[in-house]
Amino acid sequence: MKFMLIMRATDEAVQAYSQIPFEQIIEAMGKYNESMIKAGVLAAGEGLSDASEGFVVDFSAEKPLITDGPYGETKELFNGFWIIEVSSREEAAEWASRAPLTAGNFLEVRRVQEMDDFPADNEWIQKEQGWRDEAEQRAQQ
Repeated sequence: MKFMLIMRATDEAVQAYSQIPFEQIIEAMGKYNESMIKAGVLAAGEGLSDASEGFVVDFSAEKPLITDGPYGETKELFNGFWIIEVSSREEAAEWASRAPLTAGNFLEVRRVQEMDDFPADNEWIQKEQGWRDEAEQRAQQ
């Protein structure tokens, strides 16, 4: 099973992190990532740039509206993520609880849907599986 650990923070947590030396933060994250790599559970993970560099596409109107960041409250922002592959929800919770985060930070943990979660007889699901198979073959070459 794959799970996405979505990193979020409050304004207070962002302020607190600005007081910690960057090298210390990178070392703690590096050690956490290394532990997941050694355990064979880390599938992907990235930090994201500041929300001021991003934008939101809102589909509420007939024509999508693009709004430059920053947008929303800090606690609503998605600051980074990990995707882990583990055997259970409980194991995902265990890995999430080890993240080197401080008070005011939190991880939203969501299971990543697999192809088996969708009806196999659907035309678009079959195409998606074919595209994934092709991508995997290209990656192996």
